[in-house]
Amino acid sequence: MRCLCGVAPVTKRSGKSTIVRRRQAAHNRLANAVYHWARVAVQPDPKSRAKYSALRHRGHGHARALRSVADRLLAVACAMLTHRQPFDPARAATA
Repeated sequence: MRCLCGVAPVTKRSGKSTIVRRRQAAHNRLANAVYHWARVAVQPDPKSRAKYSALRHRGHGHARALRSVADRLLAVACAMLTHRQPFDPARAATA
C-alpha cells in the first residue's frame, strides 16, 4: 500500500554497500501528507504511539518507524473504503 503514495523507500545494493533512498517517482504532496499524517497520529493515538515506540526501541530510525505507522494508517483507510464503513474505535481496539 505504501507504493500507492510514494512512501515506500527504494533500496540500492552494490557489493558491500546498501543505500536506502526516497522514491523519486512519487506524488510528492501525497507522500508528504501521509508522512505528516503518521507524525501527528503518533501523538494522540495509543496504537500508533505503541507501534512507533516499539520500532524505536528495536533500533529503527525515526523515518522507518513513521513509515510503519503510515502503513497501518493506510491499511485502516483502505479497509474503511473497501467495506464502506466509518472508523469505529471500539472495533479497532479488538482487532
